[in-house]
Amino acid sequence: MASEQYFKGKKVVIVTKHGKEMVIGPALEEFFGMEYIVSENIDTDLLGTFTGEVERVLSPVEAARQKCILALEEYDVDFAIGSEGSFGPHPTLYFLPADEEFIVLMNRKKDFEIAVKMASLQTNYASYDMDSESTLNSFLEQVKFPSHGLHVKGPKDYLAKGIRSQNRLNQALQEAVDQFGTYTIETDMRAMNNPTRMSVIQELTGKLVEKMKSCCPSCQRPGFSPSDVIRGLVCSCCSLPTKSVKSVIYSCEGCHYTTCIDFPESKTTEDPMFCDFCNP
Repeated sequence: MASEQYFKGKKVVIVTKHGKEMVIGPALEEFFGMEYIVSENIDTDLLGTFTGEVERVLSPVEAARQKCILALEEYDVDFAIGSEGSFGPHPTLYFLPADEEFIVLMNRKKDFEIAVKMASLQTNYASYDMDSESTLNSFLEQVKFPSHGLHVKGPKDYLAKGIRSQNRLNQALQEAVDQFGTYTIETDMRAMNNPTRMSVIQELTGKLVEKMKSCCPSCQRPGFSPSDVIRGLVCSCCSLPTKSVKSVIYSCEGCHYTTCIDFPESKTTEDPMFCDFCNP
């Protein structure tokens, strides 16, 4: 069954209260002719909030999956899409902040799932304390305020969220100083108040579409994609194996068919600069 037949004309609910349907829905509509609706009866904040009022106990991918499950119980649709993001140090470039996004597509029977993820350095994730050595104006420029929202909090509680104007920011800062003598400013990472994050979600949606298009050569199930890699691409100078990827393993979660594709991106050897022997 081709992916177009599997998804064409089907109805999907996008589980969000933060405007993510603006970048997810049109892509599904354009490439598969899917009809999308937005969940209105599901409070996704119950699974956790960025500002900590509700503790996050699920991993991001588990939270995205749970959103799909809740939606499929609430709505009479063929598919559900849940997404989740987390922010902190990059998985490999630890000294840089990153936005790690997850999207899960699940079918009505809950026996079919396509999940995609990506870690992006494109994020304004940051915070500022009143006694910071840097200036407030430089911080506001860095985090792209007011096109990107901010939160203001005291030692414990938030005084204002989703601030998108200088006047409201000034007011919230003064309130914090009057009550606590100090303040902390945090970037609002909710998608509707963070265009940078929204662009990352849009990019990840493109990866979801490509994975939906990719069908298993054996059973034609959509979602055929890389599941592992084999390292050992040989050095062009000494011919010894490096840590670079030599082959990519593709697998099907339905029939478990696997295949190995050698030399991704047409590379047959690796540059000596990546060889532990030539460049220890």
